[in-house]
Amino acid sequence: MDSQSEPENGHAETAAALLLPSRALVPAPVGGDPGRVRDWFDAAVDAEQPVLDGTLDAERDAADAYARMAKAENTRRAYRAAVRAWCAWCLKRDLPPLPAAGADVAAFLAGERGRKLSPETLKLRRAAIRYLHRAAGCPVPTDDVCVSETLAGIRRDAAKKGQLPRKKVAATAAILRRLLVPIPTGLRGLRDRAILLVGFAGALRRSELAAIRIEHLEKTERGIRLTLPHSKGAQDSAVTVPLPYGDTELCPVHALEAWLQTAGLTTGPVFRRIWLPPRPKKGALPGAPPPLPRIGATAITAQTVAQVVQARAVAAGFGLRDLGGHSLKRGALTTGMDRGIHPAKLKRLGRHKSFDVLGEYLEFGDLFEEHPLSGVL
Repeated sequence: MDSQSEPENGHAETAAALLLPSRALVPAPVGGDPGRVRDWFDAAVDAEQPVLDGTLDAERDAADAYARMAKAENTRRAYRAAVRAWCAWCLKRDLPPLPAAGADVAAFLAGERGRKLSPETLKLRRAAIRYLHRAAGCPVPTDDVCVSETLAGIRRDAAKKGQLPRKKVAATAAILRRLLVPIPTGLRGLRDRAILLVGFAGALRRSELAAIRIEHLEKTERGIRLTLPHSKGAQDSAVTVPLPYGDTELCPVHALEAWLQTAGLTTGPVFRRIWLPPRPKKGALPGAPPPLPRIGATAITAQTVAQVVQARAVAAGFGLRDLGGHSLKRGALTTGMDRGIHPAKLKRLGRHKSFDVLGEYLEFGDLFEEHPLSGVL
């Protein structure tokens, strides 16, 4: 259930800042073979903690390191995977990956579509190739008309075939209650219950959930103040998220306190991997108590959060792909919308920069109910 993280979404192309090549790295292998380009890019996007010793060179290197940190690890990981795919494609066709021709990028995207990749994934592939060229200081081929038209044609063809992006089901309050019913009371159950309820109450992204530390929690009379040092909607400053006390089984504070107390956690990551004990070997003493599960020291990944939601959804009778990591955030905002909460307050809860982005998270129910023209037609 607990595994490595994957890119959180396909919106990496909208990332604002692009990296320049580090002074600490060798020059970009312009015109080099695909293997060299791949290795150079892997190093170029690696974000190591800067080391400052008072020298100008160290300060310049630190500036480069901080520039890389402007991009989330999920985005950098996604870009690395995309550039590796691009370099592998170029190697098979004896083409230079850097700099590339727009026609070659278009052909690459068409070939990837032939491998059944979604339009959103291809959008990410294009963004990574653009990133590669800007980081190397080369002309960008991804803005060529042939590339844009190829992607537009792929999206149109996918729409004609009914291959539209499928949003995960919003885990509204009613659905959340269904997810909670079959969760057992053991250690893993307490952790997963807290993940679901904290994620719902805070309208948290899965990466935000995975990164919570006990030091980020401040208990008050009305609930818990959760500080997010990093949030996609407010990347330049920390954000405080209220987790209020509740009077029902959906109370996030009671669930969180039950998990922390049972797990004996006082510092560090809140949500951690749980290692199940191995099966007892033959010859073990009869009647001996089974070994207890072991709680890891490091935080779970964003992908683990998605797996927890999926596993608890399946246990409650949903399909494997019905719910996912975004379901908790979508469920919180949709529940608020159904209760008639003003969109401005929903935008604040979701920490969205615009109402357009907020709309992507809302799940509308019966389109005929409260139709704007009801009673007029």
